[in-house]
Amino acid sequence: VSSSAAEGTARGRVGGMGVRTVGPAWAEEGLGHGSPKFPLSVEGPVWRLVDRLVPGVSSVTKYARYYTLYAAVAAEAERRSLGTEECRTLLRRAEALLAAAQIARSPGGVPAGLFPHGHDGVQPALSADDGLDLERAARDYSPRAWGFWSQYAAPAQILGTVTAGRDGPRPGRHACPAEVRALFAPLLALAASGRPAARPAELAGAGAAALGEPCEAEREWLAALLTATSGGTHRPDAWKATDRTRRATLRVLARSVALRGADAYTAGPRGGDPYTDALREAVAFGPLLAEDPVLSAIPEAARWRGLLLRHYSVSAWRRLWAGLVAEVGADDGPDGGRDRSAADLRAWLCDHVPDGTVDRELAALGPVHDRSGHPLPVERDLMADRDRPAPWRDVLVLLAGGLRAHRAEEDAHSADPLSADVRRAFLGDRREFLDPRWTAGLLREYGHRPARDLASRLVDDMLAQSRRVALRKIRHDPRTGRPRVFSRLHMRNDRYFRLGEESSAEIGIRVHQLASVARQLGLFAADDTRGGAPTPTDHARTSLDVMP
Repeated sequence: VSSSAAEGTARGRVGGMGVRTVGPAWAEEGLGHGSPKFPLSVEGPVWRLVDRLVPGVSSVTKYARYYTLYAAVAAEAERRSLGTEECRTLLRRAEALLAAAQIARSPGGVPAGLFPHGHDGVQPALSADDGLDLERAARDYSPRAWGFWSQYAAPAQILGTVTAGRDGPRPGRHACPAEVRALFAPLLALAASGRPAARPAELAGAGAAALGEPCEAEREWLAALLTATSGGTHRPDAWKATDRTRRATLRVLARSVALRGADAYTAGPRGGDPYTDALREAVAFGPLLAEDPVLSAIPEAARWRGLLLRHYSVSAWRRLWAGLVAEVGADDGPDGGRDRSAADLRAWLCDHVPDGTVDRELAALGPVHDRSGHPLPVERDLMADRDRPAPWRDVLVLLAGGLRAHRAEEDAHSADPLSADVRRAFLGDRREFLDPRWTAGLLREYGHRPARDLASRLVDDMLAQSRRVALRKIRHDPRTGRPRVFSRLHMRNDRYFRLGEESSAEIGIRVHQLASVARQLGLFAADDTRGGAPTPTDHARTSLDVMP
């Protein structure tokens, strides 16, 4: 029904009076919009494998102190027999106090590199003369009912330091040591006092629990849990499967740092983190995984190879999609008239692609495996090549993944356990849109055709996949009564416009967080003889058994 028809009908009903309507109410509101984090939904296989390979380590923090904070809060809640609301209050006040104590110990505010959770919400409630308005800080530092505990609950339970009971955190199977509880005693006494404020002297007393402050008992306890050792000895039957897996991953990382840490450190930030770079150098590429006596004896090392190779493909899709969306004008921005058709977006990628055929470009790329079947560092070298335009580099990374998938499918019946573990980790537990097997299929279809034909197909498939993901995520918004679609890219009259930018950042694989916590626990250190490159400590070499 058009608005003019509705207007005419309304006038007829009221005897010719000048009543004006604005069209049908059901069409007036339209869809609500939300911003998705993962518009192509290619990240799942990597996340699932990271969950299995790095259990008990949170992806949201690099600090060991928070693991012991929640263990101490759980012990205090148990000692006081706190109910749900009392436990929540204790936890929120403790988190706010830790942030305040950290800020108070740092002249001029939070020092570089040490950012306790909620510090930006706590700082306005803190005064050098009056101390902390604890009631305000505990209310404002986080909108979540349980503060930041919700982000640690699963890792802490896997680690065994805490259980999530009906009334909040309670002690886990690894009880918080008395010396660690003593570290937090002043802070928790303030949190449990119920007083609305904390004086500067009281914050100073609680400051022993601030980030970066040493506690030998904490280091010994958490290091033993992280490495699944007791008295420096690992007995597999004394630990759960998740503990053994975490230990295995830490062994792979420690051995990689011992073998390639200096090379990765001096070569520059290939992945932005020397520990991740060392892992890639030792595990993802070359023969070390089969030849090194330590790595070859750890089954999880092969799974890490598959994960790291798959991560290259996932990152390439994210960068390629972010570049495509950036070519579309924002609906309400200064470039609002720069909407694009699908043909425009195909032309964008085709303009960055060479004139040859796909087979010719793959021949120039070279083999992705050596004669023994070990991966060559094709993806790493591509990312370091600044002579190629960025979109074409990303396409080549995807094609390298397709070649690896083709090789993996050919080796599907191989009796080599190393190849089988790598293949399962790389290909994932099921077929998905835009995965390496899908790319391998495109190589078979487009090998003899111009690379620009393949580029056009990639654009069409990304647009189709983003629409599938958006439709799958549509939810009813109870606030407005309308459907809400989660997408930054939308179509109007066959032309695309965007409501925001997409992220091209790599998704995390928790290596940085694991290494950071391990470093605080004395398992890694900077080697001054190698220019400050990371190295395992003697403690790590013995407790993790990474000596050759």
